Amino acid sequence: MLRLTVPIPDEEIRALHVGDTVYLNGVIVTGRDAAHKYMIEHFIRNEPTDPEDIALHEKLKELLNGGVIYHCGPVVRKNDDGSWSFVAAGPTTSIREEVYEAEVIKHFNLKGVIGKGGMAGKTLKACQEQPAVYFHAIGGAATLIAQSVKEVVDVYKLDFGVPEAMWVIRVEDFPVVVTMDSHGQSIHDRVQAESEERFKTLVG
Repeated sequence: MLRLTVPIPDEEIRALHVGDTVYLNGVIVTGRDAAHKYMIEHFIRNEPTDPEDIALHEKLKELLNGGVIYHCGPVVRKNDDGSWSFVAAGPTTSIREEVYEAEVIKHFNLKGVIGKGGMAGKTLKACQEQPAVYFHAIGGAATLIAQSVKEVVDVYKLDFGVPEAMWVIRVEDFPVVVTMDSHGQSIHDRVQAESEERFKTLVG
């Protein structure tokens, strides 16, 4: 089991290959459909002009430079002192972000994307160019994964709703598997190709 600390240097990303199991440590950011659409429309394809957008853009550039974004819609609890805790933190399906992810990876110099189900060609190409990797988290283990979240550092765009907000979290030994690497390899593509061949065999 490898241990990586965010921000992750390029050489450590290039050393990863599909099938590697990793414990992630450090500060990462959650982001789903609303967050990705927002980043594309307000930061990447258009220059931010609103002061709040400008401030958030600068903060995200700092957090995501060499960093990791997690496709997650958490269940959270607000504590008596006003702080937040994660109750459940399972991954959500990543392919919905395929239309956005390559641009987000490039713009923010992302090194990792966490989710479930894998992604497609545009993201895989971005992983090669950046470099970056796709980390597969364990579906159905939301409560277990939440135990890796040691602190909610901040939250942005809470007006999107709790699942779609951008939660800044500090994780310790967050368990993931590399399923798309910076060398053009994708376990998801391999499984699909093998499944199609098996299907052809079965149906004659």
